[in-house]
Amino acid sequence: APMGTIDLDLADGSHTSTTTKPHIWAAPHAYITHQLNDRFWLGLGLFSRFGLGNKFADNWTGRYNLTNINFQTFSLVPTVALKVNDVLSLSAGVEIMHASFAMGQQIPSMQYIGYIPSRGEDSKMTLNGTGWGVGAHLRMTDELSLGFSYKSPVTLNIAGSADFSRHHSNMLADQGQVPHTIDTDVHSTVHLPDSFAVGLAYRPLENLSFEVGTVFTRWSTYDSMNIYFDSDFQSINHKKWRDGWNFNASVEYEPLDWLALRAGIWYETPVTNEAHADFMVPSHGRTGVSVGAGFQWGNWTLDLAYAHLWVHSLDYSETDASGIRSSVGNVSTGNSRNTVANIYSATIGYTF
Repeated sequence: APMGTIDLDLADGSHTSTTTKPHIWAAPHAYITHQLNDRFWLGLGLFSRFGLGNKFADNWTGRYNLTNINFQTFSLVPTVALKVNDVLSLSAGVEIMHASFAMGQQIPSMQYIGYIPSRGEDSKMTLNGTGWGVGAHLRMTDELSLGFSYKSPVTLNIAGSADFSRHHSNMLADQGQVPHTIDTDVHSTVHLPDSFAVGLAYRPLENLSFEVGTVFTRWSTYDSMNIYFDSDFQSINHKKWRDGWNFNASVEYEPLDWLALRAGIWYETPVTNEAHADFMVPSHGRTGVSVGAGFQWGNWTLDLAYAHLWVHSLDYSETDASGIRSSVGNVSTGNSRNTVANIYSATIGYTF
C-alpha cells in the first residue's frame, strides 16, 4: 500500500503539490515441494518477481505523463534440487513469466477556433496489454549456510490496445507530439533484469540465527519502454536505469517450539536515471525494515509479516520524460517526497 507526495513548479511561477492515497496492490504466492529420494527434490513456485502500482487523479498536474499504472508479473517456476553431498546442494528451475500491463494518461489537444489555435479538452488514453517471457533460476547452498542464487533476465513481448475517452482532431497529433485519438492495437518489448544474490547465515544457538546478504540487479538492461501504435505513432520513453545493489540483514529467534520471531532491515541503492525520471517510479533508492512471526500447529504453519518502506526523493529538474517538461505540461522542476509503502504478508503452510 504505497503513498507519497509530488511537488511541481510550473513555468508560470506557480507551485502544485499532489499526494496520492494508499491503494492496495496484491502479490499472491504459492509453493509446493516433494522429496523423491535421499538426493532429489521437486518444487513448484508461483510468485510475483516484478510489479508496479501507482494512481493519481485524472486532472492532476502530471496527467500528461501518467494517471495510473498497474504492471504485474506472475512467475511459474518448476525446479529440481540435487543433494550432491552433505555440504553442497544444487537446484535449477525454468521461469515462465506472464505479465499484465495497464496504464492511463491524459492526451492534450489543440484545435482551431476560426483561425486561432485554442486548447481543447483532454482525452484519456488507456493502454492494456499482456505478454510472456522465459528465464532460468540457479541456486547453490551448503552446510555452512552460504547461499548463492542467480535469476536470468526476462524479455517480455507485450501486445494490447490503446483506447481513448474522446475522439477529435488535434493539432498536436498532426505535429507528431501525441497520438491521434484513434483506438488501435499497440505493442512493446520490456527487458527485465537478471540478478545475483549471496547470503551468509550464522547460527550461534539452535534457536537463534543471523543472516546478511546482498543482491546485485542489472537494471541497466531496462534502457527504454517504447510503445508502438498501429496507427503509426511511437511513444519513445528512455529509461537507462543503473545497476543496483540491495544490502540486507535479518535475525530469527524461536523462543518456543511453536513460535518464531523475525526482524530485518535492508537498503537499496538508487537505480532510476534522473535525466529520464517520470512519475511511474518516483523513487531514488529505498530503505526498509520488517518484523514477523511464525506459528506452528502440528502440520500447519502460519507466517505473518509487516514491512515499512521509505522511498527516497527523486528530482525532476533535469528530466526529459514525455509530458513532464513540455510545451503542454509546462512543468519546470519538481521532486517527490514523503513516499512510503506499508507491506503486509501472510502465508499458510501444510506439511504432508
